[in-house]
Amino acid sequence: LAQIGVFPAARRILFEVAGMDVHTQVPEWGRSVAEELLRPHRSYVAALQPALRRGDVEGLAHVTGGGIPGNLPRVLPVSCGARLDTTAWEVPAVFTTLAHLGGVPDDDMWATFNMGIGMIAVVRAERVASLTAEWEQAGEEVFEIGEVVAGDGVAR
Repeated sequence: LAQIGVFPAARRILFEVAGMDVHTQVPEWGRSVAEELLRPHRSYVAALQPALRRGDVEGLAHVTGGGIPGNLPRVLPVSCGARLDTTAWEVPAVFTTLAHLGGVPDDDMWATFNMGIGMIAVVRAERVASLTAEWEQAGEEVFEIGEVVAGDGVAR
């Protein structure tokens, strides 16, 4: 799946494998296939700008095709990696549905989809609490999902 991209993979699973159409209501999602696939892209600019101006953010990874493992390492020094806690947030139902219907292994899901994390901000440990409060005040849902560690440029 990682080779064919996010939307082609989702469309193949939902339409070809599961036989759904755009009007199919998916109870776990609380909406139709079309409503889920056409949800607007979130913009994090307003919430992030004050911290960026102050220099409080060490790196940003916009998690798109390639999932977290394909995007987060791009903002880390080559001698670092990331240790992730994938239990720190609830993976949205759309991804569990896609994995189940498509018989997609976990590694492929993580390598293809963002699994509910659209933007990763790399910040110093001493700034986590204050930035979390700031971003939540701005209306964002924030999760502490891991830490930067010495390593080989891989997010695990």
